[in-house]
Amino acid sequence: MTETAEEIKARKERERDELYALDISGVEWHSAPGTEEHEERVEIAYLPAGAVAMRSSLDHDTVLRYTEAEWRAFVLGARDGEFDLKPAPHNGGLDAE
Repeated sequence: MTETAEEIKARKERERDELYALDISGVEWHSAPGTEEHEERVEIAYLPAGAVAMRSSLDHDTVLRYTEAEWRAFVLGARDGEFDLKPAPHNGGLDAE
């Protein structure tokens, strides 16, 4: 039996609520190799059931949490170039001259 749209929405809301109810005060945060403590960087922490938490190294109070499925979709999309920046003046594009 397939889930209805309402059932999917309710399940996703439950998953989100459970994820944000987790105490993550003792998690270990990881960042990209080669970054320095004082540099702004993205940090991630691995949570139970394949979930991931993400924050900025400069703002430890704002933490986003993703289910395993959400994180997998993001990583695969990033690998596929889905989030690549389009060349523009502010990020080194040809119009910057």
